[in-house]
Amino acid sequence: MEIKYLGHSSFLIKTKTAKIVTDPFDPQMVGLKFPKVEADIVTISHQHQDHNRSDLVLGSPTVFDWPGEFEKMGIRIFGFKTYHDKEKGAKRGENIVFKIESEGISLVHCGDLGLVPDDDFLDRLGNVDILLVPVGGFYTIDPSEAYQLVKKIEPAIVIPMHYNNPKLNQEVFGSLSSVEEFTKKFGIEKPEFLTKFNYKKEEESEMKIVVLEVG
Repeated sequence: MEIKYLGHSSFLIKTKTAKIVTDPFDPQMVGLKFPKVEADIVTISHQHQDHNRSDLVLGSPTVFDWPGEFEKMGIRIFGFKTYHDKEKGAKRGENIVFKIESEGISLVHCGDLGLVPDDDFLDRLGNVDILLVPVGGFYTIDPSEAYQLVKKIEPAIVIPMHYNNPKLNQEVFGSLSSVEEFTKKFGIEKPEFLTKFNYKKEEESEMKIVVLEVG
């Protein structure tokens, strides 16, 4: 499984059978160019412009934007309803956490998760190899809450998303924390940025924090 970061909460995930794009964003709102990318599947965690621009993805992808269980091209997808805030959606509405299974690997994209889920939810979520987790706070869980979630789930790989950087539209996202505020909680002062990440499931390995460049 190969993972590339398109920016904000959007990733291109390549498996042996399909290409998946998560949460494609509106370039004007986010401040980043959305690349020309083709996919078979698009997942949308919620209907905000910085997450729902499936029309920008090339090809004729199947769009999944609701909770449930789905399958396409050998990819199994599970959508779990959560909330975009700590008040059961009263402030920002609902959010979908998507679990994607392929090649014996389970990847979870948290979308704009607004609170740390309880143990019952995490039991239903099950085993997670790769966790794509928002860490910027304000609109989502913050670095400390993301750290708590990682400790509860214990994935093999953690990839942070939805954090501030100078390229983002600062009028909208200036209140977000930097990725370093998250990685510091794991003793990583200056993370190494990778252009892409390839994952093959291993029997035993220490948890790894992977920070990806936008590209």
